[in-house]
Amino acid sequence: MSDGTMRRQVLLFILVLSVSSALGQVSYSVPEEMATGSFVGNVAQDLGLDIKRLKSGKARVFTRDSTAYIELNREKGILLIKERIDREALCGEMTPCALHFQILLEDPMEFYSVTVEITDVNDNPPTFVTSDVQLNISESALIGASFTLDRATDLDVGRNGLKTYVLKPNDVFSVKMNSQGDGGKSVEMVLNAPLDREKNDHLSLVLTAVDGGEPQMSGTMQIHITVLDFNDNAPVFTQSVYKASVPENAPIGTAVVTVSATDADYESNGRISYSISNMLDHARGLFGIKRETGEVILNGKFDYEKKKNFEIHIRATDGGGLTGSCKLIVDVLDLNDNSPDIHIMSKSNVISEDAKPNTVVTMINVEDADSAENGKVHCVTNDDNNFILKSTSGKFYTLVTDSELDRERAAEYNITVTCSDEGVPSLSSSVTLTLQISDVNDNPPVFERSSYEAYITENNTPGLSIFTVKATDSDWNQNARVSYILEDSSVNGVPVSSYVSVSADSGVIHAVRSFDYEQIKDFQFRVKAQDGGSPPLSSNVTVKIMIQDQNDNAPQVLYPVQTGGSLVAEMVPRSADVGYLVTKVVAVDVDSGQNAWLSYKLQKATDRALFEVGLQNGEVRTIRQVTDKDAVKQRLSVIVEDNGQPSRSATVIVNVAVADSFPEVLSEFTDFTHDKEYNENLTFYLVLALAVVSFLFITCVVVIISVKIYRWRQSRILYHSNLPVIPYYPPRYSDTLGTGTLPHVYNYEVCRTTDSRKSDCKFGRAGSQNVLIMDPSSTGTMQRIQSEKSILDEPDSPLEVRPLSYLLSH
Repeated sequence: MSDGTMRRQVLLFILVLSVSSALGQVSYSVPEEMATGSFVGNVAQDLGLDIKRLKSGKARVFTRDSTAYIELNREKGILLIKERIDREALCGEMTPCALHFQILLEDPMEFYSVTVEITDVNDNPPTFVTSDVQLNISESALIGASFTLDRATDLDVGRNGLKTYVLKPNDVFSVKMNSQGDGGKSVEMVLNAPLDREKNDHLSLVLTAVDGGEPQMSGTMQIHITVLDFNDNAPVFTQSVYKASVPENAPIGTAVVTVSATDADYESNGRISYSISNMLDHARGLFGIKRETGEVILNGKFDYEKKKNFEIHIRATDGGGLTGSCKLIVDVLDLNDNSPDIHIMSKSNVISEDAKPNTVVTMINVEDADSAENGKVHCVTNDDNNFILKSTSGKFYTLVTDSELDRERAAEYNITVTCSDEGVPSLSSSVTLTLQISDVNDNPPVFERSSYEAYITENNTPGLSIFTVKATDSDWNQNARVSYILEDSSVNGVPVSSYVSVSADSGVIHAVRSFDYEQIKDFQFRVKAQDGGSPPLSSNVTVKIMIQDQNDNAPQVLYPVQTGGSLVAEMVPRSADVGYLVTKVVAVDVDSGQNAWLSYKLQKATDRALFEVGLQNGEVRTIRQVTDKDAVKQRLSVIVEDNGQPSRSATVIVNVAVADSFPEVLSEFTDFTHDKEYNENLTFYLVLALAVVSFLFITCVVVIISVKIYRWRQSRILYHSNLPVIPYYPPRYSDTLGTGTLPHVYNYEVCRTTDSRKSDCKFGRAGSQNVLIMDPSSTGTMQRIQSEKSILDEPDSPLEVRPLSYLLSH
C-alpha cells in the first residue's frame, strides 16, 4: 500500500471517534494499520481522572493478550498506538473487531475498562484459490447453462469486501452472482451463445473480482474452456447443503460426511468424480474428499475456541465435463478441554495486621476459552475465615480481608485461589498467593508470673543479684524488645531505689544495700516491663523480697540484772526441799527461728551438787536437800546459748544466799564483798539497816498475804470459767533494738501454774519484789529499792520465786 493511500485513509478515519464513558468504561474507534505512536484517545479526560492520580497510581494497561497494541502515556493521560494493528490478523471475519483492556491503578487498587474498535481499511485485494482453472464443456450445452466457478475471497469486511465479478470477453459467457442462505454469494458462468467445437474448441476467459473499497482493488483468475462433444446431463447432488458436526478433539482420518451426486448420462458422461472446489484460508488442509466415493475426511485438528464452523464447497464432475455443486457446513462441537486461566492483575505482598476488613489484597482476572457451561467459572479460596473473593464482574475478582488479622496468630498466609468451570468433568486451575502480615504493637509484655517472691539472707553484699523477673512480648522485632523499669515507691518512708535496682535489659534485681533482718523483714515493690513500640505498651508485676535471718545477735539476759558494781542475790532457806525454785534466768534473742531458740547450762557453781539449771526454761532449782553445812554464799555462772550455726552465747552470774534470816545474809555478804575493808561506823549502819529491813519485812508480809488471797480468788474464778490460759509476752520488746535492756519498767499480770511440774493454774499479779543488792561503794546505809522486772508467761513459773532486795553498805 502506498504512503499516499495510507495518509488518505488516516485522514479519513483518524480520531473520528465514538466515545462513551459510563460506570468506569470508555470506548474508542480507530482504523487499522495506524502508525506507531498515533493518538487513540484522552483516557484521563474521558474517565475524569487527574494526571496526578495516573502518576501516583502507577497507571498501566492490563491485557491478557501477549501483544499489547495500545499503550498509556501517563504524563498526558492519553492512549497511543504501540504496535501496528492488522484487523484481518486480529479478528479475521469477525465484526466488529475490538481490543478490550483495563487501565489499572494502585494505592488504592482500581481499574477501568477500555474498548478500542478497530475499523477496516481496504488493504487486501480479492484473491482466488487458483489463478487458472480448466473446464470441459460440451458443445451441446444449452444457452443459459451455468457453470459454477471458484469464489474469490477478500479478507476485508463491509464495503471494503468483495463486491462484484467481471468476465471478459463476455460475448459467449457472462457472469452471474447468486445469493445463498448463509449470506454469501456464489459465482456462476452462464452460457449466452451456443458452442461449436468445430469452430473453436478452446476458449480463454478472465474472471476479475472487484471489491468496494476506495480505491478499488481486484484479483483475477484465468478460465480455460475445452469444448467437448455432446453431454447433456450434469451431475446433481442429493442435497444442496450438507451439515455435519464433529467434536473438536476428533482424530485425523475421521469421516465427517459422505456427499452423493447422480448423472443421467451413460458411461463416461455419467461417471462422477468429487472434489473440493472452494475453501477459505483457515480451512485449507483440514478436510479432504475421496474422489470416487465423496466421503469427506478430517485431515487435521481444529479448536472450537479458534473456529466454531467451516463451510466447504464440493464439486461433482461427470466424464462429459458437466459439473454440479453443493455446500458442506461442518459445526465444531465444544468440549471442556480448557481449564480456567487465572491471571494476577495486581497484588499486595505485605499487609498490616491492623488492616480493616474489606481491604483489597489482590485483583484477579479469570477466563475460560470454552463456551456455554464449559466456560462458566466459579472461584473459591482455601481460607474463608480471613479472606473472601468478591466478583466485580463476570471475569474479575478481588480478594479482600474478611476479618481482623493478628500477626501473633499467623504471620504469613498462603492463600490458594481455585477456579473451576461447570463442564463435565469439571476442570480447574489454582494459584497460591503468599501474604506477609506486618507487625503492629498491639500486645503488652506479659510476666511469667502474676507476682514474684524472692529471698535474700541478711548482711548481704551490696550489688548482690537477688532474683530475675522475666516478661515476654508476642509482638515482633522492636515491638517485642522488653525493658524493665523499677517503679517509684517507698519502703518505710525511704525510696525503694535505695533498697534494690533492676537491670533494664535482663530484669535482674540487685540489692543496693546490705539488709538487716532485725530492722526490716520484708518489703515489696513493682517492676514495669515496657516494650519498644510506638507508642510503648507496658505491664506491672509485684515483687516481694523476704529477708532471711542470720545468727548475728547473741542472747541478751534480762534477768537477773547485772548492775555493774552491785551484786544481786537470791535467798534460799535452809529448809528448802529438793526442786526448790531459786530463780529463773530470763534471756531473749532478737534473731528469729532456730537462731532464737535458747538453751541454758550451768557453767560454774560454788557447789554443782546443790543447783541445776533447766535446759529450756532457765529455772535454777535445788537438786538436793539444803543442809547446815552448805555455805551461805553460792555463786553460779549460767551460760545462755542460741541454736544458730555457729552458736552465740551470753553468760550471767547468779548469786544465791543460803540462809534463814536477813542478819545472817547481811553478815555473810558483807564479808563476801568487803573481806579486806573495815568501817568503824559498821555498828551504826547495821542497826539502821535492821530497822529498815524489819519495816520492809512486815510490809512485804502484808502484801504477800493480800496477793495470796487475791490470786486464790482469781484462780477459783478461772477454774470455774474453763477459760483457756493465754500466754502473754512483754510488749515493746522489739524496741530494745539490740541494746539488751528494756527502755521502761512495767508491771504485768501473768497467768501461770503454781509449779512447772503441776497442772493447777493460778492467777496472780506481779508486784514489787525484794532482791539483795550488795554495793561495795555504798556508805553502809541500807536502802530498800523497788526492782520491777518482766516475768514471761511460762507455764512452769512458780509463785514461790520471791527474791528480796537489800542495799548493804559499810
